[in-house]
Amino acid sequence: MSPEVMQRKKLIEVSLPLEAINAASAREKSIRHGHPSTLHLWWARRPLAACRAVLFAQLVDDPSAWPDEFQTEEEQAKERERLHEIIKDMVPWKATNDEDILGKARYEIARSIARGRDDAPPQRDKPWEVLEYLAEYAPPVCDPFCGGGSIPLEAQRLGLRAHGSDLNPVAVLVSKATCEIPPKFAGRAPVNPERDRIMSWKGTQGLAEDIRYYGRWMREQAESHIGHLYPKVLVTKEMVVERDDLTQYTGQELTVIAWLWARTVASPDPMMRGAHVPLVRSFVLSSKKRSPAWVEPEVNRRTGAFRFAIRSGANLDAVPEGTISRKGGRCLVTGSPMPFTYIRNEGKAGRITHRLMAVVAEGARGRVYLNPTSEMEEVARSASPSFRPDNELPHNPRDFKTPNYGMSSFADLFTNRQLVALTTFSDLVAQAREKVLSDARDAAHDDIRDTVRLKDTFRLADGGTSAQAYADAVATYLGLCVSRQANRLSNLSFWHTGGAKVEQVFARQALPMVWDFCEANPLSGSSGNFVGQVDYLANVVANSPAAASQAAVIKQNAAGNTPLADQSVIATDPPYYDNIGYADLSDFFYVWLRQALADLWPELFRRVLVPKEEELVATPYRHGGKAAAEKFFMDGMKLALANLYKSGLEDFPITMYYAFKQSEFAKEGLTSAGWATFLQGLADSGFEIDGTWPVRTELADNLKKRFNALSSSIVLVCRKRQPNAEVITRREFVARLRSKLPDALSKIRDGGIGPVDMAQASLGPGMGVFTAVSKVLEPDDTPMTVRTAIALINQIRDEISGEEASGYDANTRFCIDWFDAFGMEKGKSGDAITMAQAYNVSIEDLEQAGVVQAHGGSVHLLRREEMPADWDPSTDQYLTDWECVQHLARALNSPAGGVKAAAKLYAHMPPERGEAARMLAYRLYDICEKQNRAAEAQVWNMLAREWPALEAAAAEIEREPQLGRLF
Repeated sequence: MSPEVMQRKKLIEVSLPLEAINAASAREKSIRHGHPSTLHLWWARRPLAACRAVLFAQLVDDPSAWPDEFQTEEEQAKERERLHEIIKDMVPWKATNDEDILGKARYEIARSIARGRDDAPPQRDKPWEVLEYLAEYAPPVCDPFCGGGSIPLEAQRLGLRAHGSDLNPVAVLVSKATCEIPPKFAGRAPVNPERDRIMSWKGTQGLAEDIRYYGRWMREQAESHIGHLYPKVLVTKEMVVERDDLTQYTGQELTVIAWLWARTVASPDPMMRGAHVPLVRSFVLSSKKRSPAWVEPEVNRRTGAFRFAIRSGANLDAVPEGTISRKGGRCLVTGSPMPFTYIRNEGKAGRITHRLMAVVAEGARGRVYLNPTSEMEEVARSASPSFRPDNELPHNPRDFKTPNYGMSSFADLFTNRQLVALTTFSDLVAQAREKVLSDARDAAHDDIRDTVRLKDTFRLADGGTSAQAYADAVATYLGLCVSRQANRLSNLSFWHTGGAKVEQVFARQALPMVWDFCEANPLSGSSGNFVGQVDYLANVVANSPAAASQAAVIKQNAAGNTPLADQSVIATDPPYYDNIGYADLSDFFYVWLRQALADLWPELFRRVLVPKEEELVATPYRHGGKAAAEKFFMDGMKLALANLYKSGLEDFPITMYYAFKQSEFAKEGLTSAGWATFLQGLADSGFEIDGTWPVRTELADNLKKRFNALSSSIVLVCRKRQPNAEVITRREFVARLRSKLPDALSKIRDGGIGPVDMAQASLGPGMGVFTAVSKVLEPDDTPMTVRTAIALINQIRDEISGEEASGYDANTRFCIDWFDAFGMEKGKSGDAITMAQAYNVSIEDLEQAGVVQAHGGSVHLLRREEMPADWDPSTDQYLTDWECVQHLARALNSPAGGVKAAAKLYAHMPPERGEAARMLAYRLYDICEKQNRAAEAQVWNMLAREWPALEAAAAEIEREPQLGRLF
């Protein structure tokens, strides 16, 4: 391949429509029905929208790569905008299976590949030809840290072959279920005996239907085995005393949704003689305005006995305070304090027990909260499990808190009844598989076209697609349903009082201690039940890409000696230093997946627990301290990056995601240890960083938050550094930054990057300068570190922002300096006079220009609310850049204003004033950020981010027949 082809710029190396990508990524967080994240929990999944957009831009040529076709910058910008529109169309969730939209994206990828091969591209209006072309000529996409499978899945969706690998067997299985298994059985009808024999089954609908059918069969079988452990509750007259809301249920049997338990510990008060008292975080059962309910502990102070009674009322003012908080516990009966040291010692001695606090049942019009009974407790305690995952929990003090209280094995995380239920469901997976196999063979005999499949005896793990493999596939999904169930059937699950539902164990990336826990009924029809897990999973399978290419996911260590998929487009989401301990956390699921699926996937489940020692995470407790953990991560990441370097194609950039913890960024900024270590590894491994794109994945509550939320991830774009790259000095590095950054920053702003993301986005071109050379030498001839380079990049960026200010009018330059020093507060007139003289203006000039007010020996910048509401830039005889930007911000943020109001002002400004106002918004944001003026920073970030909309609205106004006056 010629150097010209190898160096063709890709779209991602030049620009991205980040606002559309970020908006779609954030919205995904609220999508549940059919979204792959609901197939099975995996931590820190990358949004599908971001993965899809990044892959597209990674494979599609930027127009600047073809100067013969797009000769001017204007033509290139127009073509770039056309490609941006394709990305904007394909990132929303509703477009995930829209073949028209995806077909356009696939065609652009095929066209870029055809250009590089000097081929004629396939015909745009023949989507099957495009898919065939991509299958034959497009390079495969490889993700060696595939996790939950988002990147391989989106590669498939774009018609590309996908390879994924991960060291963690849970991640491998989840990725296989996400992208490898569905295409193998696409287009097949279901095999269950109740299938619709007439319906035309499209895509993976047949597989999804069988998952539902056999999942329900498992639920029915489980009820026949363990239904006695989950009895209905008979509502008696005693339960409805003083409870008018329950009178209608008297004498009825209601299905229980959940049993709510409180852990108990012996009171430290000697007067209690060791009697147990409850540890309850909150006595609230329902915080809904229409149906508030709570638990009222009724205490006999003389005997120390207590009971729980359910109460309801108009509000929650009468709810008693909980008995445990972050400060420790207190005895419910005597009020004696119980420090955590005491509670922990009691737990480690095996003396923490639990007591039933309330029962939640299914009523005719919602949840019914009932008093507990001794019979209910007896049924629960009668369960006798045949299997206990007695594997020891990791000694991970950061993420695992239960060992502090004596709950040191995985079995301790479940009640006996929960263990019986999960073991029963696990055992039923094998029985369901045999039933699927029998039904699949019967279905194949019914269809002469399928009889050939009977001769194929290869199992799914061996690459088969026969009746045997199909039965393995359905069983795999059913095993994942059991694993999903464990996430809501543990004594670490809790009752969500706002949503009136069973909350999952992993509400965050840790296993915290839960004091009042919730025991769901997996046989109910409500929150936390088994059929609900089946439906979530079947919906994901049914929504799998119908026209997807094949994918292969394997268990492999990215930092090992085994080569990765060779000559691939590398797109990956590697571990983030010490953010998440995937191996420790995933053991929670592994013990149940192994119980259900070890026979189907022997290679994945040959070990007792998930492999830990090779996991590429900087875990101090595992490696003997912080320094040793960092060295382990650095050494391992270098090996992984070396493998990526070998496997990646020369003519495509490599993309990698890095996720910031918000606390990490707030404390250390862009020089945080994890970020700097990661970039150092990239540079040392021979990569040249070509771009850093901030991707925001959190859904903000309102417009201002949306425009000012820190990015959740950074997508790094890298190329292989030239092997003969030069060595330069620190002085030369600074000179190159000063030469290249101004133009790069201008293009970044033109691409729609707002001020809040500028620091992250500007790292791309800055690190590009640093990593394009083999090393930068300090004055003492030692190599410059990444941390130092980042600091210099930020310093030069600040200098450039300051130099850009020289283009403003003198009055505006004064306002910028005053704003930097005093904000909108008052300062001394003497200081103002001295500062004004530097710009050859007077205080009178500034007052006449309408930007300051001087009175009684003090001066302050006019606040936006003090400026005239009827200001018209076309008639202002002393127009300043400062006024322009302040009035635009005023109009945009006023209750009766918005983009249209600001656009009316913008349309009346001279073009040079409008551009100066845009630049000034970035400058003012930087000042606010340094001075910790958060509220004012929001104003300028919002204005900069809304600039494209403002320009478009202003253009519409200018096209009106008569522009006229503004007011």
